[in-house]
Amino acid sequence: MTAATPTGLAQGESAQGYVADPRNDSVLVYVNGEFVPRDEARVSIFDSGFVLGDGVWEGLRLVQGRIVSLDAHLDRLYEGAMSIALDIGLTRDELTRAIVTTLAKNAMTDGAHVRLMVTRGVKRTVNQDPRFVIGKATVVIVAEFKTPKPEAKARGLSLFTSTFRTSGPDVFDLRLNSHSRLNLIQALIQAIHAGADEALMLDPRGFVASCNSTNFFVVRGGELWTSTGDYSFKGITQRNVIEAWRAAGGVARECDFTLAQVYAAGTLGGVTPVTKVDGRTIGDGKPGAQTARAGELYLRRVTASTLA
Repeated sequence: MTAATPTGLAQGESAQGYVADPRNDSVLVYVNGEFVPRDEARVSIFDSGFVLGDGVWEGLRLVQGRIVSLDAHLDRLYEGAMSIALDIGLTRDELTRAIVTTLAKNAMTDGAHVRLMVTRGVKRTVNQDPRFVIGKATVVIVAEFKTPKPEAKARGLSLFTSTFRTSGPDVFDLRLNSHSRLNLIQALIQAIHAGADEALMLDPRGFVASCNSTNFFVVRGGELWTSTGDYSFKGITQRNVIEAWRAAGGVARECDFTLAQVYAAGTLGGVTPVTKVDGRTIGDGKPGAQTARAGELYLRRVTASTLA
């Protein structure tokens, strides 16, 4: 039997889980050019991100002194901001300095996760119209020490196929890394109530798209498969895993595949193994050698990059 949290949801593992670290209690947070203690970091209740989820964000990792794929993350951030006519108000160099300074002020050199958030800014009144924004965009950088839980990798995650589908760009473009994530949260809540750790989501045609917070891979016949991306995230980790696998001589395909093919495959979500989907044991129910290999190749690739 699983324990219950104050929210009423079952307590289990999560693809987003991490080891508790007391150093996070005293981190400094970047808020519009100032560094403030975590407990004092504030944005207005009239901020566009709070009232409407109007903004874009990126999640970056610091590994062995290196920010992983920083240029790719900034490309996606500025492309997303441009697509919704949001002026970040900082150049790439200025934003990079803000990220690096945030890490330095918190004495972070490894095992840190950065959430970079940009919203349209404070509004004169609460409505959808962006013309009611007063002043500049809101920029927040939260850096925390986050080491993935080792037991998640050792045990593997359990997935539940949600009835909530991912969407195409004509409905809501998931390649736009926006603050609005309610449909994905709904999928996760459904999975948690079903006793799983994470949700597996299908696209509108019934093919496998992604998990609610991570990209999803299967291994079939020694080949690495992942979704085409037409109805899922534009994953930077996903791209690094694919390129690392191919660089090592493996075959990686971005293709349509079904739940039936998942049930008969080895799986990994991001670089965390999946051992159960919809109550069905995958493989022998233990993290496999192919998943471990994908994780090792990915880590080798990202640690070879340089700090921008």
